[in-house]
Amino acid sequence: MSLHAIRPWRQIDRRKSRQIMVGTVPVGGDAPITVQTMTNTDSSDVRATVEQVQACAEAGADIVRVSTPDEAATKALKDVVAESPVPIVADIHFHYKRAIEAAEAGAACLRINPGNIGDASRVREVIKAAKDHNCSIRIGVNAGSLEKHLLEKYAEPCPEAMIESGLDHIRILEDNDFQNYKISCKASDVFLAAAAYQGLAEATDAPIHLGITEAGGLTSGTIKSAIGLGNLLWMGIGDTIRVSLSADPVEEVKVGYEILKSLGLRHRGVNIISCPSCARQGFDVIKTVSTLEDRLAHIKTPMSLSIIGCVVNGPGEALMTDVGFTGGGAGSGMVYMAGKQSHKMSNDQMVDHIVELVEKRASEIEDQPDVAAE
Repeated sequence: MSLHAIRPWRQIDRRKSRQIMVGTVPVGGDAPITVQTMTNTDSSDVRATVEQVQACAEAGADIVRVSTPDEAATKALKDVVAESPVPIVADIHFHYKRAIEAAEAGAACLRINPGNIGDASRVREVIKAAKDHNCSIRIGVNAGSLEKHLLEKYAEPCPEAMIESGLDHIRILEDNDFQNYKISCKASDVFLAAAAYQGLAEATDAPIHLGITEAGGLTSGTIKSAIGLGNLLWMGIGDTIRVSLSADPVEEVKVGYEILKSLGLRHRGVNIISCPSCARQGFDVIKTVSTLEDRLAHIKTPMSLSIIGCVVNGPGEALMTDVGFTGGGAGSGMVYMAGKQSHKMSNDQMVDHIVELVEKRASEIEDQPDVAAE
């Protein structure tokens, strides 16, 4: 068995939400928390968009969103959907016809705000299209685009305004007998987003899409997202997540998984435990870890690998990992398998050897019927 023991003090009690389907992917209920991202290609360029969707899916994305700002984009969407290995969400703002076209093109979900796509008759048309084409809807509340009357009422974006906006949009859908929806209430401010999500989680049983919007670049956005999403997930809030980074969408997927893996909510790929290195290191830890991350990126099986530079913490960390390597002296270190000392290996051969051991261990885990990548 892979060493992923669940102990009571590590258990997260998830909020009880109802389950919907986004294409073939369940969201909410007891389904695994899904990871999403969004393409940044010209949506009318089918080939470029499909290639990016496929790269994101290979990295682990369960769902991918595509912006459909004009008729050219919705026309291209049909071909994107046909070639996509994962469900596609169409991102809609303001124009109700784009939502109808996207549903007809095969989108699994429409990201809209019912209140900003026109009068009640237009909302009904969009909902009818969603029903006719078995398409779910995500209500997307954003602190940066709240309705004018709410800004006048509350004077500024605040949790109460965002929650009220979300519940108003929910009411529109439910008044039209539509239940196949999820909801988000994003903000770039971590405190604002967290407070709004907590209030929304108490007010509805709808599946919740988590995100800290416009979080920033790869480093700053990762940190902000990890703090905001991590705290909400720790509280049991969240059924699907999107990390918003000014970076390659594949990086968003990677960060999303790392957040979930750190909380024990998803297990996919190799979780590398490594030290920051110091003068005691018996080999170049930083270079080794960077190389291993690249060479083990293809592994989807959940497993753990410890790479520790010296014997201070190395043996202890190795006790809790599937494969481990601890630096020693005289140009070699100790290899651990399933927490136990196995054999010594020279530093100049360790990378190839570790890759071989991890691939072999991953294959063994895959052959166990009760273990699979989540």
